[in-house]
Formats: sequence, C-alpha cells, structure tokens
Amino acid sequence: MTGHRRRLSPPFKAEAVQMVIETGKPIAEVLRDLGIHDGTLGNGVNEWRREHPDQPPSPVERARVKELEEENRRLRMENVL
Repeated sequence: MTGHRRRLSPPFKAEAVQMVIETGKPIAEVLRDLGIHDGTLGNGVNEWRREHPDQPPSPVERARVKELEEENRRLRMENVL
C-alpha cells in the first residue's frame, strides 16, 4: 500500500453520493462499482442526508424498517406467551 490517497473531484463525489441516495445501495458497493477506495464518500452521503432531512427513506431503508418492525412484533408476541 502506498499511503497515497486519491481525492475525488467535487462533481464526481456529488454523482457518487447521488448513486447511494437514489439506488439505496450500500456505500461500499457503490465504491466497488466505481472502482474507488475512498471513505470520504460516506462523509458526503451523511452530509447530504443532514442537509436534506425531508427526503423520504430509500427503498432499501424502507425494507429494513419493515423487517425490523416485523421482528419487533414477533418478539413482543413471544414475550406475551
């Protein structure tokens, strides 16, 4: 490993952030798809989400919430019995 980090240009970083937001793919998957190894994309995604709190959750986030709600419901029923 060279210890050299490649900086992403602002337009490229903005497009990568939008890929994460619009597709709901994990950041690591988008990084692999783009052939880059740069943790700053996660910072960019978090920054975008802070600046756009009114945006609805992605399909992946909605599916995860539904899954957790179902698990919660099941666990509550198990505790009642």
